[in-house]
Amino acid sequence: MQMLKGGNVRIPASAVRVELGWDTGPGVPDVDASALLLTGGRVRSDADFVFYNQPVHPSGAVRHEGKRPAAGAVTDTVTVDLGALEPAVETVVLAASADGGAFGQVPGLHIRVFDAASGTELARFDSRDATVETAFVLGELYRRQGEWKFRAVGQGYGSGLEGLATDFGITVDTPQTVAVPVQERPAPVVPAAPPLLPPVPAAAPAPVRLTKVTLTKDAPTVSLTKQGGTSGTMRVNLNWEVRKQFKGWTQKLGKAMALHADLDLDLGALFELSDGSKGVVQALGNSFGSLYQPPFIHLDGDDRTGAVETGENLTINLDHIAAFRRILVFVTIYEGARSFADLHATVTLQPQHGAPVDFSLDECTVPSNVCALALITNNGGDLVVQREARYLVPDRGVSPQRTLDRAYGWGMNWTPGRK
Repeated sequence: MQMLKGGNVRIPASAVRVELGWDTGPGVPDVDASALLLTGGRVRSDADFVFYNQPVHPSGAVRHEGKRPAAGAVTDTVTVDLGALEPAVETVVLAASADGGAFGQVPGLHIRVFDAASGTELARFDSRDATVETAFVLGELYRRQGEWKFRAVGQGYGSGLEGLATDFGITVDTPQTVAVPVQERPAPVVPAAPPLLPPVPAAAPAPVRLTKVTLTKDAPTVSLTKQGGTSGTMRVNLNWEVRKQFKGWTQKLGKAMALHADLDLDLGALFELSDGSKGVVQALGNSFGSLYQPPFIHLDGDDRTGAVETGENLTINLDHIAAFRRILVFVTIYEGARSFADLHATVTLQPQHGAPVDFSLDECTVPSNVCALALITNNGGDLVVQREARYLVPDRGVSPQRTLDRAYGWGMNWTPGRK
């Protein structure tokens, strides 16, 4: 249902999928979706802000699912389980923020609301009047007389995600400079009698961090240590989309779609630990690893959809940073295609603490079925992520894993394996 600004519509669904979409291209800023859960027009705490650095609400009712690229466009998705929202939540604000530019540079900006169960589109609002705004409230889900409705809002902010978040009561972590006054003659201090029971100050909640890191060819590395991401766990996610480049060629398009119908990409990691031991974590041979004992890396599962919420994921236990020397995250094509041509893939590293790191793979122009994604190295306690995005072409009869080994000098012995 196409909507105008200010219009509203009833939402006859217990759960919805909200897609923020836009057209991409040279000079178009990156865009991120977010949601704020409001009571009386404000959040109850910083936990009511769901976005890329805080992707799941404590109730589990609202989730930031992440981005999915398509031919010339991108969607960023938030799911809302309306039936699971706490009774105190009156409104879920659905917002967008631009990174590296203003919304006047973002073509095709829109928001769509789908029934999560049936996939039926319930509402759509296209924003056509953006100029210098760097954040936008595109719509909101709100309770009215016992039922949920969606309103098309279209309100812009010139102060970015930070301004939008603080406007609704979020405490944002921003660098501040504090001037300390100097006294030449300090006033005498009269000691007070200590209280019988000294009060214990309540710990102030940590402010929300809005930072994120996108790696590029020109800026391919980032220090997780400097970002504060060296404890807890780090999830590495791979998602992909098939590019359809044969418009107007029905026969070729049919062949291309058939080729990718059973596409199976496998995420994995070569590891070298500080004690000199080496190995691989991958679905092939059921080498899924372990999170709480060496190698402290675990492959979560084997997925064929490319979806962000499930997708190909592996988890690294950063509480054991001293055990790591280097980790090479890679992806191979197990079946369904001969090379990465026509595939668009995005890699996201999400530390439990610290800013998320993401990057896209370049277009594959060689007959490659194995790609080195990221190299994580421990440089004297400084954990550094380097974007590799390197397509490799195995020699005839040489496995993708052995090809990676040779390229990065891992020095392991390889035997055939299968799922």
